[in-house]
Amino acid sequence: MRSLLPLLFFIVIYLVASIVAGDFYKVPITVAFMLTAIVAVATSRGRLKKRLQRFTRGAAEPNLLLMIWIFVLAGAFANSAKEMGSISDMVNLTLSVVPSDALLAGIFLASALISLSIGTSVGTIVALTPIAIGMAETMEVSKAMLTAIVVGGSFFGDNLSFISDTTVVATQSQGVKMSDKFRTNIRIALPAALLMVVVYAIMGRSLSVPTNLPDVNFLKVMPYIVVLVAAACGVNVLLVLCLGILLTGGVGMISGDYDIYSWFAAMGNGVSGMGELIIITMLAGGVLEIVRSNGGIRYIMHKILSHVKSQRSAELSIAALVSLVDLCTANNTVAIITVAGIAKDISQRFSLDPKRVASILDTFSCTMQGIIPYGAQLLMAAGLAKCNPVDLMPYLYYPLTLGLFALITILIRRNRPQKAVAVQ
Repeated sequence: MRSLLPLLFFIVIYLVASIVAGDFYKVPITVAFMLTAIVAVATSRGRLKKRLQRFTRGAAEPNLLLMIWIFVLAGAFANSAKEMGSISDMVNLTLSVVPSDALLAGIFLASALISLSIGTSVGTIVALTPIAIGMAETMEVSKAMLTAIVVGGSFFGDNLSFISDTTVVATQSQGVKMSDKFRTNIRIALPAALLMVVVYAIMGRSLSVPTNLPDVNFLKVMPYIVVLVAAACGVNVLLVLCLGILLTGGVGMISGDYDIYSWFAAMGNGVSGMGELIIITMLAGGVLEIVRSNGGIRYIMHKILSHVKSQRSAELSIAALVSLVDLCTANNTVAIITVAGIAKDISQRFSLDPKRVASILDTFSCTMQGIIPYGAQLLMAAGLAKCNPVDLMPYLYYPLTLGLFALITILIRRNRPQKAVAVQ
């Protein structure tokens, strides 16, 4: 239990304190993670030098540093595009062609289809969030809500796409074909997504698009069109962002919106605006590495597996395991990798369908990743929207609906006869 102390401390110092104060801005999330990092290092075992090395290893984990590169480039692209008017023109173009009552559903569908094409939620969020924010400002609706719609749609593809890393890991670890896992998974994800389309269509009936929209400068729209097309074609998100930055610089100087020095200044301000996000990401990585190395994840696994007695409880245990490990690592791919071996063992002991197991691993890891405020997706979206990640949580309808549908699928299953005995 001691190994989970940093996570419990974070919950108390941030969530509980904020709820008591009635204001999630009373406790800055950077301060909460800083104090949690101090507690994690202080309560860890070993000499201080070893503890700090363990923390640093987590903060400098390769995938995490790659994510930070994305944050830096996304900040530079978003702000340079904003400074030269690309976002406002893109918003005006979208508002002029999409009916206002279909706007919310359209944003969700665009996010879902792009993420399905490129297999990454982060790339989808990077491409669409600035446009959603511009729409929110133009139409005077909640930017947290529109940003959360983009985040929700991005997990549709993250969960289903054949080229998503979660799909690859889930299917390979359980020894099933991607097509088989897709057919099993689509029965959960598609109804959840269709329900969201209906909900957003109803919510969007009260919206109204301004009638006096200015003319669209199609030259300024080009950087975003290229970025969206490149993302949909599966181009690496780092290359997409670099291309977008170069295009905004070229178009901005051609249109006279800025010279090379003001372009540099715009990129610099965008990168600086990601500073808090980068700090949170590295502190969270260090804390979660200490939790993992101190046996926190093993403790959770042991407690859950001791209660497995039937096929239904076996599937529920796999869902709970991957969700809790994702909560501790803030990375759905890492969560699947961590739990995959145990999930396969449970599957064999209780004669579970490997396709269902792969689907459970992918679906519940995406559900948890889609709602934790310190996950890369919510941090990225909140950084671009210039808001607190917690502001997005009340509007994350799709990840919660996806998890609910997946849970119902497990609960209504019938326990078939099997030869296994419960895990001790």
